[in-house]
Amino acid sequence: MKLAKTTTATAFNYIFLSKRIFPYVKPLIPRMLLAFILAIPLGLLDGATAYALRPYIDVVVNGNTMIVRGFELTRDLLATLIPWLIVGFAVMQGVLKYINAYLTDWLSNKISNSIKIDLFKKLTSLNSKFFDENTSGIVLSRFLNDPDTASKSVIESIKTLITCATGALGLVAVLLYNSWKLALVGVVVLVIAFLPVAMIRKKIKQVSNATMVVGGGINTNFNETYHGNKIMMGYSLQDSLNAKFGTQIKKSFDLAMSLTKRVGWMSPIMYLIASIGVAIVMLFGNHLIISREMTTGSFASFITSLLLLYKPVKDLGRTLTSLQTVFVAMSRVFELFDIHPEITDKEDAIELKGINSGIEFSGVYFEYEENAPVLKNINLNIKKGQTVALVGNSGGGKSTIVNLLPRFYDVKSGSIKIDGTDIRNFTLSSLRKNISEVFQDNFLFSGTIKDNILMGKFNATDEELERAIKGAHLDEFLHTLEDGIDTEIGERGTSLSGGQRQRVAIARAMIKDAPIIILDEATSALDNKSEAIVQKALENLMQDKTVFVIAHRLSTIKNSDFIAVINDGQLVESGTHEELLKLENGQYRFLYEMQFAKA
Repeated sequence: MKLAKTTTATAFNYIFLSKRIFPYVKPLIPRMLLAFILAIPLGLLDGATAYALRPYIDVVVNGNTMIVRGFELTRDLLATLIPWLIVGFAVMQGVLKYINAYLTDWLSNKISNSIKIDLFKKLTSLNSKFFDENTSGIVLSRFLNDPDTASKSVIESIKTLITCATGALGLVAVLLYNSWKLALVGVVVLVIAFLPVAMIRKKIKQVSNATMVVGGGINTNFNETYHGNKIMMGYSLQDSLNAKFGTQIKKSFDLAMSLTKRVGWMSPIMYLIASIGVAIVMLFGNHLIISREMTTGSFASFITSLLLLYKPVKDLGRTLTSLQTVFVAMSRVFELFDIHPEITDKEDAIELKGINSGIEFSGVYFEYEENAPVLKNINLNIKKGQTVALVGNSGGGKSTIVNLLPRFYDVKSGSIKIDGTDIRNFTLSSLRKNISEVFQDNFLFSGTIKDNILMGKFNATDEELERAIKGAHLDEFLHTLEDGIDTEIGERGTSLSGGQRQRVAIARAMIKDAPIIILDEATSALDNKSEAIVQKALENLMQDKTVFVIAHRLSTIKNSDFIAVINDGQLVESGTHEELLKLENGQYRFLYEMQFAKA
């Protein structure tokens, strides 16, 4: 699946999205309910403040009498009590806001982290094809940024909705209490002001998806600049990369402004409609006061409530707009969960417990892209303990052959068998447990040298670790490091030389002690001195193993049990070094004379 081609078809299917996110919400329901319950008085307290103005104006300012349940509220009592009540309301709101904000952040981060953990599990379960089709920037954007947008914002948005809704209801209650006629006018105006929110959903979805793609491109640019810094400096690519980044930033800016153009007019339109409503209310209110249908205190309370009502309604509109972005991101998140790896275990898959007789490639065809075959009718028979060297022109399919063995990809047709059993009948974990790989550019993870070696076998004993270190000739440079095997090597092992990284990778493969070894150009990027040391380590690794070698080193190829010549995805020749040299006009003989004769 190409992540940039998201459809977000479920972006506004709120019931579907609610069901999908519910498992992450369910364990947190008690705290969530508490946060939502606290949001109710937060909204209602604005109405209490507005309501307090009615007795204050009528009794304290105008000197009218107010009797509540037979008890007369005097001017002096209310003059003292109401200001302190307003202060009390403010203090209560402040405390509730703090508690509510803490709960909201706690809940948001809990949900976001749970989703990220599951998404990372999903990422580690995907096949090589997925990583071939998607850039690191898009993957980072979809797997890290979208969960934050989806889960962190949704709790805040729901809390805001509750606060605004209850605040609006409380203020509407005050409006109705003061004058139902004026309240009717006010509510109708607010409903009209609220309508534009429903008109922008589609545009938000388009811009959100486009922004995700551009953001992914920006992330990729940073990653490539970081990891390719020497190429950048060596080829003076700064201006080119700066121009590329500037173009990406412009696209991001244009998308943001495109959304602003369509969303930005909502606030002034709502403000204009609300202002017209206030003007109508004031005109009608003057009539009601003159006709003695309401007091000046009631009118002051009404106007205050109406003005206060504008904020929660405006926040409601902004929150609902924000929620559209949240739901689009949420839809993208659950699209990721719905990706199914193409290479999985069969229901009745069996365990591979070593190799007894050998490995057979039978009529293997493979293609990365539809109708563009990379391998065509490959037939190989490798007996246990043999070393086969794969040689041929660049891009001919040598690496593809060895990538099919651990099922990084699956054959298009034909089969690969171990001891007569199709590898697709083995569990992936047991198949890969029996194969160790050493590549040209071995990836080392951040951490220590010891951490990286033990990735081959986490429960290895100290004796096994020491044996792997010596076998890989790591001890020759470990003693030169202050922290020895516990030295931190940095991201991708950048603090080590190429030869040192190769020896760590060989030690990792050695401690795994798998019966099948794949060596893909394992020494081609090294200088002569490093290559000699690494070659000794490889020879230790290869002892008593079944080995696939892709190499340019003459001695490795000559000493192989047999050589397979792969050109343009086809097996054109196979045999020992001596046998292939005897073939007149043979491909191997041509390669030997062109590349190896001077070695």
